[in-house]
Amino acid sequence: MRTTLDLPAALVDEAMRLSHQRTKTAVIITALEDLVRRSRIQGLKRFKGKVNIDIKLSALRDRK
Repeated sequence: MRTTLDLPAALVDEAMRLSHQRTKTAVIITALEDLVRRSRIQGLKRFKGKVNIDIKLSALRDRK
């Protein structure tokens, strides 16, 4: 998909330098993937302490 974006050049240049990416497209893809990953992790953190999993470690170790 082709999209025209108006991005601050200094910000893109710094992102390219920090991420060691060679192209602007790679920097944007990396940033978007990171944003999605962080958002999913935040979603999982909402369940902290709310999921009760009754697992017997000894039974898992004997499982084949």
